[in-house]
Amino acid sequence: MALNPVQKILQNWPLPAVVAWLACWLVFRLATAQGADLALALGLASGLGVLLSLWGNSWWRRLFIAAGFPLSLVLSSPTLAQLPAWGWLIPLGLLLLVYPINAWRDAPLFPTPLHALDALPAQAPLPTGARILDAGCGLGHGLQALRRVYPQAQLHGLEWSWPLRAWCALRCPWARVRQGDIWQADWSAYDMVYLFQRPESMARAAEKARAELRPGAWLVSLEFEATMLAPTAQLLAGPQRPLWVYQVPLTPR
Repeated sequence: MALNPVQKILQNWPLPAVVAWLACWLVFRLATAQGADLALALGLASGLGVLLSLWGNSWWRRLFIAAGFPLSLVLSSPTLAQLPAWGWLIPLGLLLLVYPINAWRDAPLFPTPLHALDALPAQAPLPTGARILDAGCGLGHGLQALRRVYPQAQLHGLEWSWPLRAWCALRCPWARVRQGDIWQADWSAYDMVYLFQRPESMARAAEKARAELRPGAWLVSLEFEATMLAPTAQLLAGPQRPLWVYQVPLTPR
């Protein structure tokens, strides 16, 4: 999928941060000019900053974008004496809505490239109507890549952050997207579980797949290997980006 001109521009760091901060300041100034309470104006501007932080392509860049407006306000505004002490909890609360603490042990937000799964159906064929779970679906990039290669499948997404879940549902109306904990959810109903987590999560994913996935089902992990399992196949999803494929019954290594 070709990027539009705006997307191409916003790939050039630190332009996404600068654009986000300017937008936050614009919202803050407009809100205060209309007579909004200072805490409300802070909440609106900080909420926009957290939303725009999704432009960042790494965890630290997202935090940098989200925290930029509140920090610049601290350093530059003489009106902060009017802000109640609890007002500074607003930016933190908004940030935690999108990036909950108990989800930090998993991948914060790793988007799946659209073509990353193109070679998967040849190694992991699925029948029409098969159920696929994107465990930790974020904004829906993985669901879009899965739909590209399994157009006849029933696609499901599970995401802990409810703002990300809501946005994902808007971007992927053809999938069933729910809010929840991927480690508490039951995987037994799915023919394939797709993950793009991080190395520390893979041992837990392997144990859960071994306990819950039925014979013939697939566990697929982009980039990160479940080192305790022998893969059914290892594909190349991009430069130096492997795709690890495991079929139940899972074989210990």
